[in-house]
Amino acid sequence: MSTPQVVAYANAELLAAATAARLVTRLVDAQAARGSASLVLTGGGIGIAVLEQLRATPARDAIDWSRVDLYWGDERFLPAGHPDRNETQARAALLDHVRVVPDRVHVLEPSDGKFGDDPEAAADAYADVLAGAARPEDHGPVPRFDVCLLGVGGEGHTASVFPASPAVYETDRTVVAVHGCPKPPPTRITMTLPALRRATEVWLMTTGPTKAAAVAMALGGAGEIQVPAAGARGQRRTLWLLDRAAAAKVPGVFSPPLA
Repeated sequence: MSTPQVVAYANAELLAAATAARLVTRLVDAQAARGSASLVLTGGGIGIAVLEQLRATPARDAIDWSRVDLYWGDERFLPAGHPDRNETQARAALLDHVRVVPDRVHVLEPSDGKFGDDPEAAADAYADVLAGAARPEDHGPVPRFDVCLLGVGGEGHTASVFPASPAVYETDRTVVAVHGCPKPPPTRITMTLPALRRATEVWLMTTGPTKAAAVAMALGGAGEIQVPAAGARGQRRTLWLLDRAAAAKVPGVFSPPLA
């Protein structure tokens, strides 16, 4: 696994714009090298803000969106089209405005989908989607995503893997249902840490003073059981993208420059 790197920005708006610009470069490079690119999306305020910034920049058209495979690291188990679903927000922010191929947009089933109100079945189905997309050179049941975008919660959760929850102890399954989440809605579906670690690059994004302690703990050596975000590492790169407030307690060894 890669060693974390930290970049801090003056505010959340600059962070979102800079991350969108990084994403354009990374996806264009992946397409130039391999013909296609894969991206894991996240929800939350900063995750959606990045997609809105990507939509707003003319540079988005440098990406051939018809050759991008899109996944979600987690999803709220709600009916299709519900405004709190990560998919719904991502479509409004970006996906409805670029030429994505529907078959390459890999959504998690909603609570009124073909599995009904059975999050375990929906989780198993998404694990099958990931396994079906994996190539022999990926050496596992998950594609080698080019970039995995993740948020970080104030208690250190990432995707929907919460501290000391059953999901954080998972070592075999790539996707699991999550019940009793401390944040609403209580039922979610999430990729597990072993699946997220299959990404070539993992970018953890968070803002605000309420996240500073969790960021410091994750970068200061806390275990993933206590701070799941500490266990989200990319194969080649792990990038923490923070605003000034979230970076306030980052251990000095990282000395994040203010970008």
